[in-house]
Amino acid sequence: MARHPYQNAEHCWVDKELESRNLGVRGTIPQDLEGVFARNSANPQHSPKGRYHWFDGDGMIHSLHFESGRAHYRNRYIRTKAFELEKDAGEALWTGIMEPVDLRNPHGPVKDTANTDLTHHRGRLIATWWLSGAPYEIEIPSLKTLGPCDFSLPRTMAAHPKVDPNTNELMFFDYSLFKKPYYGYGVINAKGELSHSISIDLPRAHIPHDIAITPNYTIILDLPLGWDRKALAAGKRRIGFDKSIPARFGIIPRRGQSADIQWFEANSCYIYHTISAYEDGRKVSLVACRIDDPVPENPSKKVVARLDNIELVPELYRWTFDLETGAVTEEKIDDRQTEFPRSNDNYLTRKSRYSYNPLIAPKEDLSFTGFLKYDLKTGLSESYDYPENWYSGEVVFAPRPKQQSEDDGWVITVLSNADEGQSRALILDAQNLDQEPVATIDLPLQIPLGFHAEWAPLGS
Repeated sequence: MARHPYQNAEHCWVDKELESRNLGVRGTIPQDLEGVFARNSANPQHSPKGRYHWFDGDGMIHSLHFESGRAHYRNRYIRTKAFELEKDAGEALWTGIMEPVDLRNPHGPVKDTANTDLTHHRGRLIATWWLSGAPYEIEIPSLKTLGPCDFSLPRTMAAHPKVDPNTNELMFFDYSLFKKPYYGYGVINAKGELSHSISIDLPRAHIPHDIAITPNYTIILDLPLGWDRKALAAGKRRIGFDKSIPARFGIIPRRGQSADIQWFEANSCYIYHTISAYEDGRKVSLVACRIDDPVPENPSKKVVARLDNIELVPELYRWTFDLETGAVTEEKIDDRQTEFPRSNDNYLTRKSRYSYNPLIAPKEDLSFTGFLKYDLKTGLSESYDYPENWYSGEVVFAPRPKQQSEDDGWVITVLSNADEGQSRALILDAQNLDQEPVATIDLPLQIPLGFHAEWAPLGS
């Protein structure tokens, strides 16, 4: 039987946990680069039941711990409740999201894996799941799963919570496709306590994937990706996109109530990942990667990245929302296809200048051939291209201690090459991308491209 594209090549799973300090290094790891690069990924511990989807699979974190000019590789499964149940059973207990939801499963209808995102907050990593589940606390640098975060959440937490670097508050959202209220929003304070939580009664069940924050506001995305209404009327469930419904952006004061949300409508679209948001007087701007129609009625005949029936053809955009007049302006910044964008997290909530956007490979599985460093002030960009047949997942920006400017630091990522069965990490000087990597580090095994990565500085 043919294997799914996200089981092959650069997406192959890892079948063991290991660690290694004996890593080959070309170049020099900076002495002042001290912290942990960590990337989350979907890695089933047992053979999947039914049709596989890239979003299925247990969470596994791959990391590089940098200290005193040396690197230490480590990978560990996230020991979720579902992982432990399947470990004890010796087999998969759930099917994936491509199969019908089994409401009779005694362990719950959907497997909560925490396999999607990692967020550094209060000296630990928080692992979260795209479909909204229990956030798990991960010790660094050991990657030991400490258990579900003790946030006293009223429901769950979705991937991509945001940390304000000035207040150390964590803003998060949750959502449900099955019952009202479809959306929730909250704030975890600098002590790690739930300090604000509300429900937001959206008119339809949609699939949100991110938020953005400014010093005073959180931007909520209500975009028309969700249940296909024609399929629902026929008693079936499948994901669709309703182009007739506009994109809605809700701007809520950080500790506001549902009635305080100011909603803005723009051209219908979908957004997986935001980059930055900022305030300019009574205007709020958002920069993100925009997809015009992720589930087109007539799929593209070109080779484009896909998640089964979802096409990933994103472009860089900026929206500006006038809180006084209610007007919205929408601006395309670039038409090259980039996704999984990152910036300097120390500049989150500010009008950041630089964004590091991986370039989508001309393949049907999502992988990246390099990245663009955008200068959002000048509109210019520069590219960094990987060697042929080497592909990466997300990049992260690691700021230099006592950094002098926004891009004073390093870009770090992990590349994989299925032909050679190898993976390597790159450390690049963010201000000198035209130069050779500061260091190239050989990893002890080929690791999958995975999902989202995080930089966790030591001692923070």
